[in-house]
Amino acid sequence: MKILGDLRIKLFADGADKAQILQLHRNPLVRGFTTNPTLMRAAGVKDYQSFALDVLEAVKDRPISFEVFADDFPTMERQARKIAGWADNVFVKIPITNTSRQSSTDLIRRLSLSGLKLNVTAILTLEQVRAAAAALDGGAPAIISVFAGRIADTGRDPVPVMCASADLIAAHSNIELLWASPRELLNIFQADAAGCHIITVPHSILGKLETVGKDLDNYSLDTVKMFYEDAVRSEYQL
Repeated sequence: MKILGDLRIKLFADGADKAQILQLHRNPLVRGFTTNPTLMRAAGVKDYQSFALDVLEAVKDRPISFEVFADDFPTMERQARKIAGWADNVFVKIPITNTSRQSSTDLIRRLSLSGLKLNVTAILTLEQVRAAAAALDGGAPAIISVFAGRIADTGRDPVPVMCASADLIAAHSNIELLWASPRELLNIFQADAAGCHIITVPHSILGKLETVGKDLDNYSLDTVKMFYEDAVRSEYQL
């Protein structure tokens, strides 16, 4: 199997906990960061802009994505332009549709051609990948985020979708493909093999990187020891 040093894919940390972001910023394996309003809410962020500007004081050397949260396209555009002005390393996340299922591609096209670096998000189908790639073609550097984990949650294998997405994006030199919402560490290796450029990884999975390549016999013994030690600590009796 491949080791981490053999991988071509870039690891982006996914989350909105400032302390974790600052900790992971010291890890050279982490090449960028992504956030979204749901992660921010879960982390207790109250002031969107203050949080973002605070994080950007520390994260100046790697890409970081912040998402618009409006649902109408004029307000979405205003928010996108404001967010993009915070720092040169900011990618603005634009959902592929609004909540009324209206396509965002006209807005994506306009923003991309005007120089905004975008991360088109919430994509789950090849048709959406194709539409986003066409809208971003010839524009500023951009990311297309396909939620492979959510595809897997429906009982579908996301790997063929990601491979096909990589083929679709190959003709667009300004676009990178991102495997979003991973569910396990194995997804990093699957994403690399599928031709993805980036994978977003939550802190819970990044913490497992030390197990990559571990001897399975030793891992089995560690598991037995864990069960035994927890039983002893619990003082179970039969």
